[in-house]
Amino acid sequence: MIDFTTLDYLRSGNEKQKRVYEVLTKYKVFEKLKPYSPVLAGTIPIGIDIESSDLDIICEVDLSFEEDFLDDIMFSRLIPADAEVKVENVTIDGEKSIVINFMLEEFPIEIFGQNKPVLAQNAYQHMMAEYRILKEKGEDFKYKIIELKKKGIKTEPAFGLLMDLKNPYKDLLKF
Repeated sequence: MIDFTTLDYLRSGNEKQKRVYEVLTKYKVFEKLKPYSPVLAGTIPIGIDIESSDLDIICEVDLSFEEDFLDDIMFSRLIPADAEVKVENVTIDGEKSIVINFMLEEFPIEIFGQNKPVLAQNAYQHMMAEYRILKEKGEDFKYKIIELKKKGIKTEPAFGLLMDLKNPYKDLLKF
């Protein structure tokens, strides 16, 4: 089983994963986010990304100190000075969250923070469920997921279509 809590697995991954490793280590992204227990989640770690996929970095953030989190990111020079930055406060399933989007070289980056441990966040739980399903169902299933994503279908709904899940966002958490 891959340890997704580090970036080491990316070094021996596909070409895009290797490039992601280069960029994230070059800019010391995980070192700068270390106080927030960062984990790369989403489609790139499990190899079902498409051209437009972003790097989803989930973090544990006490949102009562949101300004401190934003200051840490800005003062760490994690975000290039010339980058366009979008910061949003959102509520997902009743959980307050912060989302920060910017570009780092060729990669769109999304830093997602919630006041809960990263391994308990839905993004990580979904990725782990999808990883197990992909291992079980094989390359043909993986190819079908990627094709659905290329047609504009988001990851969880793509799994839902192929697995006949009524509510894929909730049902995937059962895997």
